[in-house]
Amino acid sequence: MNWAMLTAIGQLAAVFIGVPSIIYFAIQLREQNRERRQAAVNALTQQWGDLTRALHENAEFTALFLRGVHSFHDLDAVSKLRFSAFQNRFFKNFEGMYYSQREGILTPELWGEIDRTMSDFLAYDGVQQWWETRKHWHTESFIRVVDAIIARGHKPMAYSSYDLQQVVLPRESE
Repeated sequence: MNWAMLTAIGQLAAVFIGVPSIIYFAIQLREQNRERRQAAVNALTQQWGDLTRALHENAEFTALFLRGVHSFHDLDAVSKLRFSAFQNRFFKNFEGMYYSQREGILTPELWGEIDRTMSDFLAYDGVQQWWETRKHWHTESFIRVVDAIIARGHKPMAYSSYDLQQVVLPRESE
């Protein structure tokens, strides 16, 4: 055997060993990316659940929220602060989801769900009034997304069947 033949055998062995290694590496990388995406979606879902817990565990805040979505301007100062704190967390969560979608972590189907949810909230005057006072706290890119949703002009339907006259409002301190 000469050196040329040994080199050819070595190259052939490298192909038989290297190609399967590269394929294995690609499969592992794809699986890790899928697991990372799923972990990110799970974290966003957990954050969303933690956020909305305030609405189903605190009747006083739920009443304030319903008043606020209809008119932020009509809330008293303390209620505005509470509504704003919640909305800020709400929209920071939406912003995180937006950037997850941009990075390919959220699928178009999941982003569509989030877009529809945002559209429902942003259809209300009170949410739009709040947004005008706080949108400067968000990134320019996300501001454009929210402003585009508002520009669609959806009718407020999410709470349209809720009679605010039947909402038991917390007593004002005397």
